[in-house]
Amino acid sequence: MLVSMELHRIIISDIRDQQVVYLREINGDRSFPILIGLFEATSIDRRVRQVAQPRPPTHALMKGMLDELGAHAQDVVINNLIDHTYYAVIRVMKDGEIIEIDSRPSDAIALAVQFTPALPIFVDDSILDQVA
Repeated sequence: MLVSMELHRIIISDIRDQQVVYLREINGDRSFPILIGLFEATSIDRRVRQVAQPRPPTHALMKGMLDELGAHAQDVVINNLIDHTYYAVIRVMKDGEIIEIDSRPSDAIALAVQFTPALPIFVDDSILDQVA
């Protein structure tokens, strides 16, 4: 079962290599952190704070490519946790077919926030059971 989540917090540290995003269950109390890189954290943070960019950063470029190709991003699904590593897919509708694109969760979330409103983020319930 997929659980609807929202981006709850972004923690960017100047002294650590790994940054943290927290996802929180929309209709519940569960939340969990995902360690991500500085580039992805900065991309998410800038978009959430609506910082204008003179040129499209990578995740805005990804959105633009989908738009230009006539694909419609549906949502992001964090669908697996193996050896402390999360896995995700970006689900895209193209010509009436859902295509699942393999992604790191950090890139999937960074892409999700490029949309207005942001793409829905789902997490497989079994992952929440593991990390809660």
